Amino acid sequence: MTHLPLGQQLLDTCAALLLLLSFAMLSQRRVVTLVNLYAAQGAVLAAATLLLAWRTGEEHLYVSAALTLVLKVAFLPWLLHRLIRRLGVYWDTEPLLKVSGTMLAGLVIVVFAFSLAQPITRLASTDTRSAIGIAVSVVLLAFLMMITRRKAMSQVVGFLSMENGVFFGAMSASYGMPMVVELGVALDVLVAVLVLGVFFFQIRERFDSLDLHHLETLKERD
Repeated sequence: MTHLPLGQQLLDTCAALLLLLSFAMLSQRRVVTLVNLYAAQGAVLAAATLLLAWRTGEEHLYVSAALTLVLKVAFLPWLLHRLIRRLGVYWDTEPLLKVSGTMLAGLVIVVFAFSLAQPITRLASTDTRSAIGIAVSVVLLAFLMMITRRKAMSQVVGFLSMENGVFFGAMSASYGMPMVVELGVALDVLVAVLVLGVFFFQIRERFDSLDLHHLETLKERD
């Protein structure tokens, strides 16, 4: 019986935690807790990046870990909490699927994600096979959260969680992207959240709610 190195065991633990946090986010209706879970997901992602930097000796991964801590654990959660207080959005309305149905759909998605990742994992090293499957699962679970939630704030957190899955997959498969690409992605995410913040205030001013089903009235008027 072969034993995995300690670094690989810790990396697999981080991957499992990312998946568990995705399921926790999928079942959560309280928006404040949802943002906290996103911050925890960012912390796990930063820890996984540090572990990979330690194992591979890639110095730019240390910068990526620091950037993840600053942006995804500190700044973006702080900004989202500020928007929540300003807009008074603390709970999501009843989702399109109940929690039990959503969790069941999530389990099906995880099985599908591992099947979808098989052609990629065959080309990858043994150490990264499970991580790639989990990364695809995190992306698809975040997408499921986006399409089953009614509040714009919850959908934005789903979008950010999806980006976490993409980053973890790229990091696991290729030991990190070039630094200029990582900085570009970080800037894009930051700008997207700031623009969506302005969009939130516009929706709230127009409809006195962040429930996106109100946008259907605009289509009916047209």
